Amino acid sequence: MTTATTNSINKPEKEYLQKTELAHRKKFAQFFTPPEIANLMTLWLLGNKNMQTVLEPAFGLGIFSRLLLSKKQNLQIKGYEIDNLIFETAKRNLNGTLNIDLQLQDYMYNDWNNKYDGIICNPPYFKFHDYDNKNILKEIEEKLSFQLNGFTNLYTLFLLKSISQLNENGRAAYIVPSEFLNSDYGKNVKQYLINSKLLRHILIIDFEENAFDDALTTASILLFAKDNNFDKVNFTTITTLKDLETFQNIIINYPSLQIDNSYDLGKLDASIKWRSYYQKQNSLKYKYLVPFSNYGKVVRGIATGDNDYFVFNLHKAKQYKISEKYLMPCISKSTDITKSFFTQTEFDKLAQENKNVYLFNATKPIDNEVENYIKKGEKEKVNEKYLTASRNPWYSLENRPPAPIWVSVFHRNGIKFIRNLSNVRNLTTFHCIYLNMFSVAKTDLLFAYLLTDTAQEIFNDNRREYGNGLKKFEPNDINKAKMVDLDKLDKITENKILDLYKQYQDEDLNIKPNNELLKSINNIFNNVYAD
Repeated sequence: MTTATTNSINKPEKEYLQKTELAHRKKFAQFFTPPEIANLMTLWLLGNKNMQTVLEPAFGLGIFSRLLLSKKQNLQIKGYEIDNLIFETAKRNLNGTLNIDLQLQDYMYNDWNNKYDGIICNPPYFKFHDYDNKNILKEIEEKLSFQLNGFTNLYTLFLLKSISQLNENGRAAYIVPSEFLNSDYGKNVKQYLINSKLLRHILIIDFEENAFDDALTTASILLFAKDNNFDKVNFTTITTLKDLETFQNIIINYPSLQIDNSYDLGKLDASIKWRSYYQKQNSLKYKYLVPFSNYGKVVRGIATGDNDYFVFNLHKAKQYKISEKYLMPCISKSTDITKSFFTQTEFDKLAQENKNVYLFNATKPIDNEVENYIKKGEKEKVNEKYLTASRNPWYSLENRPPAPIWVSVFHRNGIKFIRNLSNVRNLTTFHCIYLNMFSVAKTDLLFAYLLTDTAQEIFNDNRREYGNGLKKFEPNDINKAKMVDLDKLDKITENKILDLYKQYQDEDLNIKPNNELLKSINNIFNNVYAD
């Protein structure tokens, strides 16, 4: 597809982006499909030579329909859209096109009884708390007779409904975030896809830059066919636009042209992260591995429900006359932590710099100033927010003791572990690692391991990926991850590691981190555990 062709195809989308405020587009989760990707998805549908009816469940401005009609004029297309602004814009652009029946209705509550030869969609990227989760889940579960996780994101519900609406020999193409392939809520979704026997290809779009200009996510294209070729499911990683062009040959020659990275449908395991099917697993290079949960448990940090209200600095405390005894030391931003070891001295320094390192902690008995601040929160309806409304009293904090080790939630240059040597808590900017009673004695040895490249490499098998190199770990991603079995170390080797670790800690706190010491620690672990 030439640049001139691309510019011509997505001209309506470009004009809409220029005229429409970002806030409106975010409200309706509107992220337009790049023409190169839209072209590939339409080619898959057109592989059904007898295709006559097409469904676009999230029509937008209709880039899929425009491409389909440019290649096959006698199609009858039905589209759904819930945003009146984009609906009216699309209607004007269609200029009375008889082939397209565009409905201003919510697809999730309509059209259940109709079947289509082709279904193509870039659904809204709403997470479970951003849509009518309870009612839509109920609708889906009743219609499909299938139980789903309450944290299921909306785009996967679009997907499950659509594949239930395929005619015999029908085809569907969806572009969605890859997140569900490697998340806990995605297990049920993946099991439904396996049970359906319709999934043929999963393409992981892992461009160096985002496929969507303003969507912070790595996307995947899922291709479905209601035919008898369900023995294999193919996984392909797309890193360049040229890869997209190459994959067109596979689509055109389906089902005769197979690819190397194919798996038997019956052997796909919905309970595991599907990254292992399309990405080499680093843990295979090591021996004597055990679950991280053997040593402890990872849980998220404190969630306040309204950081603007609960988070304090010394200036704010003075402003509202809140005594120090009602303030809990707490790290609220990961950027405040610049070293691998966090001490009371480091905390005191942040406090004096007027950083937000305290939480409002209204423990009884409360004085007049605290009572006034509580009333202020109620006047501002802080007490009616999602988390606060479920607490009694609403201003009470979660019971999270200080964790000996913190771990970053998001990262670009490697997962970040912090040894907490202070009596300070943390918000959700970090996860908390609490060691089990048998592992407390090994805290320093464990942390020495966590600082190594070996640990980084193994943990990366369980990461979640977003756009522009952003990666994320949820608590269970780490709990279920592999790590080396520290019990395989003899006492002499263990002491060598601890000696190097103590030197590294001293230099990290007093001068600057000595990466050569970390390399030496990493080499010891490699000598023992590299397969």
